Amino acid sequence: MNAIVEQPQSNNLRARRMALDTHDQPVILTRRDCPVCRSEGFSAHARVRVQNGSRRIIATLYQIDADWLAPGEAGLSESAWHRLQIAEGDEVHLSHPQPLNSLSLVRGRIWGRRFTRQALNDIMTDVAAGRYADIHIAMLLTVMATGGLDEGEVIALTDAMIRAGDTLNWGREPIADKHCVGGLPGNRTTPLVVAIIAACGLWMPKTSSRAITSPAGTADTMETLAPVDLDTNAMRRVVEREGGCIVWGGAVRLSPVDDMLIRVARVMDLDAEAQLVASVLSKKIAAGSSHLVLDLPVGPTAKIRERTEAEELGLRLKSVAEHFGLATRVLITDGRAPVGRGIGPALEARDIISVLGRHADAPTDLRERALVLSAELLELTGAARPGEGRAQAEQTLDSGAAASKFEAICVAQGGLRQPPVARRRYLILAKRRGRVLSIDNRRLGRVAKLAGAPGAPAAGVELHCTLGDSIEREQPLYTIHAETTGELNYAREFAFSNGDIIDIAEPD
Repeated sequence: MNAIVEQPQSNNLRARRMALDTHDQPVILTRRDCPVCRSEGFSAHARVRVQNGSRRIIATLYQIDADWLAPGEAGLSESAWHRLQIAEGDEVHLSHPQPLNSLSLVRGRIWGRRFTRQALNDIMTDVAAGRYADIHIAMLLTVMATGGLDEGEVIALTDAMIRAGDTLNWGREPIADKHCVGGLPGNRTTPLVVAIIAACGLWMPKTSSRAITSPAGTADTMETLAPVDLDTNAMRRVVEREGGCIVWGGAVRLSPVDDMLIRVARVMDLDAEAQLVASVLSKKIAAGSSHLVLDLPVGPTAKIRERTEAEELGLRLKSVAEHFGLATRVLITDGRAPVGRGIGPALEARDIISVLGRHADAPTDLRERALVLSAELLELTGAARPGEGRAQAEQTLDSGAAASKFEAICVAQGGLRQPPVARRRYLILAKRRGRVLSIDNRRLGRVAKLAGAPGAPAAGVELHCTLGDSIEREQPLYTIHAETTGELNYAREFAFSNGDIIDIAEPD
């Protein structure tokens, strides 16, 4: 006699919120004996389409043998929950996703078949829709890094990334923008440049990122001073009122595939020039920018290690930008050491406030970088004549006009805040006297992360010296800020391991 197999009445399951943080990867959990999974042939790690009404996502399936999911329930990660915008107990429908045909185009590039414009549009559309798992994105990034894309492919990739998201049109020019390729802890020039440029009467609607592997992104730092999760309409209202903003780019869906690519690339520790160029320019073009200044810091522990590498990257960026009508100026800057004193959201915010407030102890290197970038933007946009941008930027900052404009922008974004202060601190002292010879940017950033940044906004590192400073034995080098004793201890232990983060050369 044949056994009777229970058949599911439908492919619907009741949604249950698991409070499971999977970053931006949607995950669905079911029981192993789930009749829907058995009927559809879903097994652990399958890609499943999950639908609630008109909203649908592609999620990775994991299965459990425990009883903490009831029969007929599906557990959803926080990412899946928010994207579907559902309530506890709502039904979700499970089905097979569409075949991932564009992946064959990625495989073709491995064997030397050049990407066409349509191929890259198809690939980016699938990535934006969440159809690519991390392993598929890793495959795409590896193709870009090892095979290299020619300029035509990079232009097509940039265009495809723009098309995969929303775009902004401000109905006027110039629209100013700036970008730093990263690799320097601190270097929080964006809020200062926005304040100076907007105070000079130009529009600078700035979208910025949150940290992925660094101690703070510009959006993390700005969030300690004002709300940054503004949608497109709110962003437009702020810019029309004050001429500038500093908001989180993830809230306005400009080139959304960029964040997906960057997240996987950081895990792989892989830098593909084609992806970097398309990443930077797609967001700027999608944001409606017409004039862009690029900051490429070079240093032994920065993202770009050699000047020749920066020069080649700068030429590629300018060439692709010109294709889209984006006026661009590239600055190759000193990336040997952190910029400012603070590393971590709140500590960097305090540096910004001190520069805007013209405090006597404000970090001069941060002020100088902000003035240089602002001067270049003023001249590039035609707001200042060649050679006169520096004087105009400096007068705007020193008169207090930039500080007033920054406060007005914060108020327009939802209100000016006071950055938080960490409850625990530990001072790192010099072991000997001498002169600061080098600072390891990457390891210092790691200390700030172990201390809790950016998740704990007040955590991080506060520098007390910079390159070339004369140091006495037991003089403070930097202070670790943390919210918990455990994080403080982790950061302190790392700071004392594997040699000195700040190298002090003994006097002759």
